[in-house]
Amino acid sequence: MAKKPAADSGLLELKQSLKNKTPGRLYIFHGEETFLLHHYLGQMKKQLLDPLTECFNFHRLTQETFDLRTFLDSVENLPMMADATLIEVDDIDLFKLNEGDRNKMAEVLADIPEYCTVIFTYITTDWKPDKRLKKLWAAIEANGTVVEFAKQNQRDLCAWVTRHFAARQKRISTELCLYLIDITGGGMTTLIGEIEKISAYSGSDEICKADIDAVTEPVLDAVVFQMTDLLSAGKYAQALEKLQQLLKMQQEPLAILGAVGAQFRRIAAARTLLDHGKNASDLQKLCGLPDYPARKTMESARRFSSAFCEKASQLIVETDYKIKTSYDGSQRLLELLLLQLAQEARSG
Repeated sequence: MAKKPAADSGLLELKQSLKNKTPGRLYIFHGEETFLLHHYLGQMKKQLLDPLTECFNFHRLTQETFDLRTFLDSVENLPMMADATLIEVDDIDLFKLNEGDRNKMAEVLADIPEYCTVIFTYITTDWKPDKRLKKLWAAIEANGTVVEFAKQNQRDLCAWVTRHFAARQKRISTELCLYLIDITGGGMTTLIGEIEKISAYSGSDEICKADIDAVTEPVLDAVVFQMTDLLSAGKYAQALEKLQQLLKMQQEPLAILGAVGAQFRRIAAARTLLDHGKNASDLQKLCGLPDYPARKTMESARRFSSAFCEKASQLIVETDYKIKTSYDGSQRLLELLLLQLAQEARSG
């Protein structure tokens, strides 16, 4: 079976096979967006298995239960009172099997019975095919579909978030969708939980920012982003409150400092771009940022001078050295850094 060169060709092929009710014999499921991985795994189960006979026709093997003999038996087992069997194998690195098992696995994957579908999933183990092991790789490439569930782009995520709020009879603006995606890190598993909490909390048909902020715990980078944004707006006391929020979340001081440093590097890049007549889309390309944080970073950069950005970088490096070498408390050093940054921002 020839493979398309596009990165998402595996997912498109999977969607088409589900639509046509013609599932393939062999799949590799991997990728960062585990919500989608589990969703499509569920769709495959729904299409292939009958709840009444699932216990006979569904075989799941994990790192704890996998061995080649058990796998071979599962493949060879005929469906019981059904048309198909499904085998799910979780987090087994096929390319690290010993040579004998690897060669036998290649033979089996090249000739999976018509009644059987095998899905290898990779969640805690990375999918890293070793194409030098030609026999196994050839069997997978010729007979299987490799499906990568990549993190969704901002546009698709925004539409998805809007649909899930609508399913709960709630409306949300595009700007607030982007805000929610940004402060949660954009993972669909996290987002669906937050959507449920926000919908339950909100007493209105229209979601507002206060609803999101009331029940959503933002990720580290998002809080640091808010903190630097408050600094740029001259809201120094509120910026300090954000730092205290991070410390109460038991974030490691060095991790906080690293996130602060990364954000100020983006602000410095944005300041340089502004000085050369560039805009947020240029920052997106340079730093690989989605639209919303790119626009907000450009807004912050407009309030900071190039001299401030340079001084901020120096203070962050000095604080990093002090945290790693001095006996002074790391939390106090972070608070001191924020006060120094506030002083520098006041001075222009």
